Amino acid sequence: MIRPGGALMRAIRQSAWGGTETMALVEVARPAPVFGEVLVRVVAAGVNPVDVYTRRGQAYNQVLDLPFINGWDVAGEVVETGYGTPRFRPGDRVFGMPWFPRAAGGYAEYVTAPARHFARMPDGLGFTEAAALPLAGLTAWQMLVEVAAVAPGQRVLVAGAAGGVGHLAVQIAKARGAHVTGTASAAKHAFVRGLGADEVIDYTTSEVSGAVRDMDVVVQMFGGRAGLDALECLRPGGVLVSAQAAWTPGLHERAGELGVRAVDYLVDPDGAGLGALAGLVADGRLKVHVDAVFPLARAAAAHDRVATGRTTGKIVLAVGEPAGDEEARG
Repeated sequence: MIRPGGALMRAIRQSAWGGTETMALVEVARPAPVFGEVLVRVVAAGVNPVDVYTRRGQAYNQVLDLPFINGWDVAGEVVETGYGTPRFRPGDRVFGMPWFPRAAGGYAEYVTAPARHFARMPDGLGFTEAAALPLAGLTAWQMLVEVAAVAPGQRVLVAGAAGGVGHLAVQIAKARGAHVTGTASAAKHAFVRGLGADEVIDYTTSEVSGAVRDMDVVVQMFGGRAGLDALECLRPGGVLVSAQAAWTPGLHERAGELGVRAVDYLVDPDGAGLGALAGLVADGRLKVHVDAVFPLARAAAAHDRVATGRTTGKIVLAVGEPAGDEEARG
């Protein structure tokens, strides 16, 4: 929720749902924090597939208004705190996924949100990598830990293991002690194995549902036929956690026929989950891979890159500069 302040800032705004031609770099009123909120100066902003779908008018647009500033992944520095926010002070380096799926305005130089939508950046993680972590990282964490409760020794299948959510899900599942199988094109097998995957299946040459069986948990980011096929990979009583259940007709009915569970899932803001991700990063058990970085003014090009569906890891926008030269890189 953006409440105007007194100054101006740069942002990528669109006045209609549609193609990248709807995106424009403009000056808008800088937001101001109210009770329980913080004002964050954005250094970097992540770009996700949901950003592309939303820009087109295909995702969550019923809770969004035009003109619209896209983006939910941000990393930056706290500038100002509203009343009752002892969690942070000005100058703190934070990252978060504010307001999702309501408008956060991440493609901008400043954002405001409740303090609990952010967490402190761990030492050794730069703003670029931190901006790539919140939405994809929380998606993987909440799917695996909060929904599926993955335990040591369980068998987990991560579909799209080289993607934004997938490459983090592989690492989180391994940190939980699971045996992990990932799907990826042959060119990305070495990358996925480097993340810790025990097995990698080439989905372009193998029928995954025929090659993978007896999984305890499947993390699925694709809908349609792929979502239905993923159910075949589970053991009786296993669970599919799907971010695309709404786009997979018959999913729950088919799960019932096979004696497995299918769980609908949508990520939500979670400061505690962000803290858990930061802990994994600090322990060296989670690394964020950034495929490419674009300046804010080239957000449309970043959308084009994400829309290919061929990225390895995440795409990030460079929005501003950190104070001084304190950017820490791992």
